[in-house]
Amino acid sequence: MFRITCEDYSMFKMKTLTVAAAATLMTVVSALAEEIKVGDLVLENVRARATLPGAPVAGGYLTITNNGSEPDRLTGGSAAFAGKLEVHEMKMENDVMKMRQLKDGIEIPAGGSIELKPGGYHIMFMKLAAQLKEGESRKAVLEFDKAGSVTVDFDVVNLKKMMKHGKKMKHGEKMKDSE
Repeated sequence: MFRITCEDYSMFKMKTLTVAAAATLMTVVSALAEEIKVGDLVLENVRARATLPGAPVAGGYLTITNNGSEPDRLTGGSAAFAGKLEVHEMKMENDVMKMRQLKDGIEIPAGGSIELKPGGYHIMFMKLAAQLKEGESRKAVLEFDKAGSVTVDFDVVNLKKMMKHGKKMKHGEKMKDSE
């Protein structure tokens, strides 16, 4: 006869949870490390900020590298989960942080890269149909002048939590908890 004690069951449960947590972490890390290539462009570290219930907007972030000999331009896109997708910039003007849409998009210089991140250039998902929850992935189409359209999976992350665990952005820049 086989008997399971409460202690055995608790140990089994702990091991199962540990394995599940490790698998989830590996999935998140591999998703964040994925490269997407379109034309001469390489898109990396594609993520969207998790939102509170009822939030009308969310930010999207990524690094775009242009391996070509001519500049390209991110001009916008679309997402089924948002009524609008716009390219935005935040910058200080007269000691006031201002955000504005970049109607002409962002140039990605030949042989260079740009980082879309909180407090700078970013994708603005507007008129959200539903909350963006940590752990989800949402598809969006990004439009480039030369490279054309590309469908991208934005991994929804809690950026504060990610940064507290030491995940650094490209070029070693660590975001502040307040972002």
